[in-house]
Amino acid sequence: MGCVSTATDLHGRRVLGIIPSAFTKKNLIGKTCGKELKVATMNERLLEMMEFSYAFIALPGGFGTLEELF
Repeated sequence: MGCVSTATDLHGRRVLGIIPSAFTKKNLIGKTCGKELKVATMNERLLEMMEFSYAFIALPGGFGTLEELF
């Protein structure tokens, strides 16, 4: 996700990172680009993603990726 968001930002497009606050407290994410929206839970993250997105691209990931797809 980091490579895609960085390339998107470098080419002048909008990037919005929606991050559960638990991830920011433990510094589990790397450097972000674009705007960052912190939410309380993963469920809230999914709701915000649906609100702000026109489409989704699924990249290989872990169990969180499966949850987000289904």
